[in-house]
Amino acid sequence: MKTESETVLIETEGRSGVITLNRPEALNALTHPMVVRIAEALTAWEDDPAIGHVLLRGAGERGLCAGGDIRAIHADAKAGTTASLGFWRDEYRLNARIARYPKPYVALMDGIVMGGGVGVSAHGSVRIVTERARVAMPETGIGFVPDVGGTYLLSRA
Repeated sequence: MKTESETVLIETEGRSGVITLNRPEALNALTHPMVVRIAEALTAWEDDPAIGHVLLRGAGERGLCAGGDIRAIHADAKAGTTASLGFWRDEYRLNARIARYPKPYVALMDGIVMGGGVGVSAHGSVRIVTERARVAMPETGIGFVPDVGGTYLLSRA
């Protein structure tokens, strides 16, 4: 199992602050520690004059991000605990922060981009959507309203 620092790679390349979601075996599904790590990187770069923009990308060939880690959320619900509440709170705050980020936030939306993956990418100021992109809010298939601001984003697409 990867450590928290291995599931989200934070680096700089020139004037770019680069965030790489690094769980390709799980389609880069977001965990709570990943959300926290992304937020920490944004905080560090927000007032750093050496960073001109942020780039978000996913490791592996299958996609940027399949959304929240459903297995962890299911295990939390099955155990009757409430750890998922912190994940949802921090993920939604991160999405709002990305939408208001003062520097260009460039999201490379390649391959599968679902649920929380839409949240950490489509709220950015620059979206690069490739011909391989498959963007989805799967909860709509069972009658739920999309989260992560999905209806807001779709109304402006």
